[in-house]
Amino acid sequence: MIPIGDRNPTRNFVFINYVLLLANIAVFVYELQLGGRLDTFIERWGVRSPEVIALLGGQLSMLQPVLLKSLVSMFLHGGWLHIIFNMLFLWIFGDNVEDNFGSFGYLIFYVLCGFGAVLAQAFLTPSADIPSIGASGAISGVLAAYLLLYPRASVRAILPIPILFLFSFFVPAWLMIIVWFGGQLLNGYAVLTNAAEMTGGVAYGAHVGGFVAGLILTFFFRRSQRAPRYESYQYYRQR
Repeated sequence: MIPIGDRNPTRNFVFINYVLLLANIAVFVYELQLGGRLDTFIERWGVRSPEVIALLGGQLSMLQPVLLKSLVSMFLHGGWLHIIFNMLFLWIFGDNVEDNFGSFGYLIFYVLCGFGAVLAQAFLTPSADIPSIGASGAISGVLAAYLLLYPRASVRAILPIPILFLFSFFVPAWLMIIVWFGGQLLNGYAVLTNAAEMTGGVAYGAHVGGFVAGLILTFFFRRSQRAPRYESYQYYRQR
């Protein structure tokens, strides 16, 4: 299932989510202008697991480069599908999370989830000297927060199947996000088996790590509020 929208209006104007969207798109446009220099750029700013492991092992000289690369790499993408799907999920689910956490809290939460994703990928593939890039880990944390905050919100989705993708339907947020997370778990497990080559170079461990970080951090960032404004999935199912 691919989400294309939700029925969950925000109470306040949210702007950090739009800033993140624009920043990711702007950096991707910059990547497109690099041409043959793109590989060198990715090599420089992508995060490598051995660097993270070295830092955790006590090499404090790696602190600055690892933190800087981790932050920059959150805004880098490896292709059109990579950024389109990341920005789609961020656009649909991020605004409501920011609405609950507040703009500053949401920004800190987003970055911390990205760092959590970097750590998870390093632990999963400690010797993989391949630069990792993308906002997927941070956005996975956003999905985890949405799952805890608005589990019954109604999400409009489509199936990526010819002909059928023309028809949309509503599902509860918890189902959409758990199905997505289940796919990340299965692909993350493949990294630990002989099926690793089937994952297509995607850092699924980072997705899982960002999601778990998001689940934990939500309990520290969430605000008490009135009953959610969204109309639950049950309402739309009966119409």
